[in-house]
Amino acid sequence: MRKIIMVLATFALFFIWAPVADAADNLDVVFFHGRGCGHCAKSEALLEQMKDEHPEITVHSHEVYFDDDSRGLMFEFGRVYDVDVSGIPMMFIGNTVISGHRPQQIVSTIERCLEIGCPSSLEKVEADHENNGNPGAPEDTEASEALKKLTIPVVISAAAVDAINPCAFAVLILLITAVLSGGNRRRSTMAGLAFTASIFISYFLMGLGLYSAIAASGLSRTFYIVIAVLAILLGLFNLKDYLWYGKWFVMEVPMSWRPTMKKLVGGVTSVPGAFTVGFLVSLFLLPCTSGPYIIILGLLAKASTHAIAIPLLLLYNFIFVLPMLVITIAIAKGITTTKKAEEWRQGKLRILHLIAGIVILGLGLVMLGSVFLGHV
Repeated sequence: MRKIIMVLATFALFFIWAPVADAADNLDVVFFHGRGCGHCAKSEALLEQMKDEHPEITVHSHEVYFDDDSRGLMFEFGRVYDVDVSGIPMMFIGNTVISGHRPQQIVSTIERCLEIGCPSSLEKVEADHENNGNPGAPEDTEASEALKKLTIPVVISAAAVDAINPCAFAVLILLITAVLSGGNRRRSTMAGLAFTASIFISYFLMGLGLYSAIAASGLSRTFYIVIAVLAILLGLFNLKDYLWYGKWFVMEVPMSWRPTMKKLVGGVTSVPGAFTVGFLVSLFLLPCTSGPYIIILGLLAKASTHAIAIPLLLLYNFIFVLPMLVITIAIAKGITTTKKAEEWRQGKLRILHLIAGIVILGLGLVMLGSVFLGHV
């Protein structure tokens, strides 16, 4: 009888102790986020709140915008869990993957795991490494492979196409002509340089803002596909301007905008005025100069971190404004005149559209091809 009582007591103690043991176990939450991502901040705040309520939760937080290793680790988790990790925030809790800020799913998943127990997502990835070697090294991750496709020559090519756009030439020549009417060559040179600097700053800031928005939205793959199709269309439209210039429409500043832009630029007589008007004119230039830029932003959002994207954006915009610098200096040195520069621009319009069409169409086809081949 004593033995039976001891056995029953042992079973009773086991069932009493088991839930306590489960509750004492740590729950690993692997959380991938980006600095400046609004949805990431909301998810992070929710996790902090749940950690306060449940000390057994351990959040392994990884910032992926500025940290290549964290970005590579995110792609490695995606490979092990067989999910697309093109967007953030992204959480791995046990066998569950939560993409985007989904508060109800986050809370219910964590509460369920605390109640019944869940396998560690960290141990799952580590076990995969033990069984299959260590494919998670940065140079072997999907992120690094995607980044290799975004080479400096691609950025330079797109920037060069954007730089030879006749729209920017026309505005700069108009500006220098207006300032030169005052008879001060030095002031016209400084105005040209100020205008160029203003365009550089405004385009860089617009690009950085759009890149950050795309990366934070979690739609980088979708945006990549949309941009690939857009690039093909822009390339075909530029080829249309080479074959039938002026028919239907032109890939330049809309005709209805030109009087306002000319009035705006033609009234500039000072260096500060040239710098200020550069920011305003950049908005007029967007319809005819933003095509290659948006293509590169789509590539950057899909394949790079902020730490890599910022230098590439700086490089792109420097190449974009380089012809403006050359024209300004050439006019200042007396190598050419505004009249000759404008005549050259008018004479090369169709050729410039041909070059732009071929390069942009080629980029679009390569991007779309990478999607169909499964590289993106």
